[in-house]
Amino acid sequence: MSEQPRNLDVVALTTDIPAKGLCRGQVGTVVEELAPGVYEVEFCDADGRAYAQAALPASQVMVLHFEAAAPA
Repeated sequence: MSEQPRNLDVVALTTDIPAKGLCRGQVGTVVEELAPGVYEVEFCDADGRAYAQAALPASQVMVLHFEAAAPA
């Protein structure tokens, strides 16, 4: 089972979203939970300027981790 995103989590797209000009692997930040399992994600360039926002179901994003996971 995949981890559900929370506000301010950094996520990566798991699918292309051509209508928004976004492709699999692009990285964004969860800015709001719109409904159970649906998140508003903002995508920014290297200078911090937003270039896209999208309402995405949890199935289209993967939470990224920047530290080692605790042993099970």
